[in-house]
Amino acid sequence: MDFSVIEKVIGAYKIWHGWLEHLPKISRYTLGVKIDNLFLELAEEIFSAGYATDKGKFKIITKASNILDRLKLMLKISWEIKILDQKKYAAISIPLAEAGKMIGGWKKQLKQ
Repeated sequence: MDFSVIEKVIGAYKIWHGWLEHLPKISRYTLGVKIDNLFLELAEEIFSAGYATDKGKFKIITKASNILDRLKLMLKISWEIKILDQKKYAAISIPLAEAGKMIGGWKKQLKQ
């Protein structure tokens, strides 16, 4: 298993986790918790895929890709409603975009 994709997700989560407690209270326990849960769910799926049989791996990677897309959507909403500023949004988007490319490559490889 290539652990670099999970390292990207964990790195992005560490960034997010440092910001969570500083979010406005009204958003911290709604959108903030939702984003936190998506990060953790994504990490779990990627970890599970690394140990799954070839038969089940594609399904797990597809689910991880979907979770990543939902996570990106929630982060975009956070940026649009000004919970995250441009600098923070960019900082967390970079490792998630890299993880997305890795997941997409993994998925493509499994299709063949």
